[in-house]
Amino acid sequence: MKKIALFVFMIAVSFGVQSQITTPAASPSSTLIQKVGLTDVKVEYSRPSMRGRTIFGDLVPYDKLWRTGANARTKITFSENVKIGNQELTAGSYAIYTKPGATSWEVIFYTEADGGGTPATWDESKVAAKTTAQVQNLPFEVETFTISLDGLSDNGATLGMYWSDVYVGVKFDVPTDKAVTSAIEKVMKGPDANDYYWAAVYYMNADKDINKAKEWMDKAMSMTEKPAFWQLRQQSLIYAKAGDKKQAIETAKKSLAAAEAAGNDDYIKMNKDSLKEWGAK
Repeated sequence: MKKIALFVFMIAVSFGVQSQITTPAASPSSTLIQKVGLTDVKVEYSRPSMRGRTIFGDLVPYDKLWRTGANARTKITFSENVKIGNQELTAGSYAIYTKPGATSWEVIFYTEADGGGTPATWDESKVAAKTTAQVQNLPFEVETFTISLDGLSDNGATLGMYWSDVYVGVKFDVPTDKAVTSAIEKVMKGPDANDYYWAAVYYMNADKDINKAKEWMDKAMSMTEKPAFWQLRQQSLIYAKAGDKKQAIETAKKSLAAAEAAGNDDYIKMNKDSLKEWGAK
């Protein structure tokens, strides 16, 4: 009888485990992805709701460090270096901490982005940037904590935080002008050594105009202060394919010497094999 009772109990326990119910999170997670100029910005955070509570100065005390959301640390990731005021944040991820006040918030970007809540021990050396944002009182209430990226332009945006009847915004700048200007200058100057090199290699491998490939490779090497053994190897192959065995042998010998200096056995063998094939002495 005891065995039967135990068996029935185990079945009941098993059924109870299998029928566990998944319920909605009190503070659901959210991910915001936005391209600002040429910079990818991603914000990951959890969104608590008011639920009839007084938020700032009560649930979220004034002048105390807040995780700026709920659950895990609120995290922002930039694909490029950005600026907040005159402070530069290098590309990467940061936790956003705040100290809300009645009239202004201190907003802190902390390099230790992962983890839950606030750090057990605050490390000032991990503060990458810190700024003050003025509180703007809204004429309506926002039930659920919201982070936005507003005021988008080619050169920046505003990281906005809304909850209850409060809004604060932190402006940041992205390096769009620098990147575009650099790209324009590069293009206007014409192809560089790498452009010529890879165009030549492609033409050779695709059985296109080998004389054009030779012209481009010669141009690439003339623009390269010290060609590497693998670059010289490709140049020798282009010469050989173009029917210029003398130049092919001369260049292969240079590639061989450079490969031996670098200790690259693969290129040593390939060059020796080619020199033998081309009748080098």
